Amino acid sequence: MRFIQDLSSNVNFIRGYGATGIKINDEWLPHAIMVTATAIRPEPTLIAVDDLSPEHVTRLLEFEPELVLLGTGARQVFPPPAFGAAFLQAGVGFEVMDTGAACRTFNVLVSEHRRVAALLLVG
Repeated sequence: MRFIQDLSSNVNFIRGYGATGIKINDEWLPHAIMVTATAIRPEPTLIAVDDLSPEHVTRLLEFEPELVLLGTGARQVFPPPAFGAAFLQAGVGFEVMDTGAACRTFNVLVSEHRRVAALLLVG
C-alpha cells in the first residue's frame, strides 16, 4: 500500500519558519499569524507573549477549533494562566510550545483533518 501526502491547494500547510517569518504555502509572512487549515489572519502588532490579550482568545475561538497551538518564538514561553484558562473554559484544548514545534504539530493535525488553530509568533 502506498501513502501519498495530500497537499491540496485549499489547505494551509506551513512550509518554513524562522527569525524572519513564517511561510504558509508559498507566502512568506514576516510577522505573527493566526492560521487554520483554511484561514490566515495576520497579527503584525503581536511581537511577544506579553502582548497577548483576551481579544486574541476571542479571535482564535471564532475559528471554532478543537485545539489551539501557541508558538512562542525560538523558545517556549508560557502566557499568563488566564490566557490558557480561557480556552479550557470554552472546552478547547490549548498547548504552548516553541514556534518550530507548533508549526510541525499544526501540519500533522491539519493532515489528519483536525480542527486546529495556531497562533504563531516569529522569532
